[in-house]
Amino acid sequence: MDVSVFIGRMLFSTIFIGSGIQHIIRPGMMSAHAGARGVPAPSLMVRLAGAVVFIGGISVLLGAYARVGAALLVIFLIPTAIVMHNYWTLSDPVAKANDQAHFFKDLALAGAALLIWYFGSGPFSLVP
Repeated sequence: MDVSVFIGRMLFSTIFIGSGIQHIIRPGMMSAHAGARGVPAPSLMVRLAGAVVFIGGISVLLGAYARVGAALLVIFLIPTAIVMHNYWTLSDPVAKANDQAHFFKDLALAGAALLIWYFGSGPFSLVP
């Protein structure tokens, strides 16, 4: 059972590590999208968001201050769901369905991050 917790942390963290790297090294399209959604200083905010999710993902993966990392992910995911994936404002059915899926994905990931925040990182952690 201990290994399954570690595998779960690995699987959960991959989306944040990969996304964080992309936000930092390729912010162009994401910045344009963020700007269109009214995010101030979109290029800076995209890079900052990338750093937050990368650090949060690495923290959870390694089990090093995973509660702090999970909290960072929640702080990123909830506003992102509301601001970037506000499907209720869209009229195009395809765009609406896409943003609705991303909205609920972000909420589900925030729920999982809250569980890590509450229960901790479990076995095979560097800093419990």
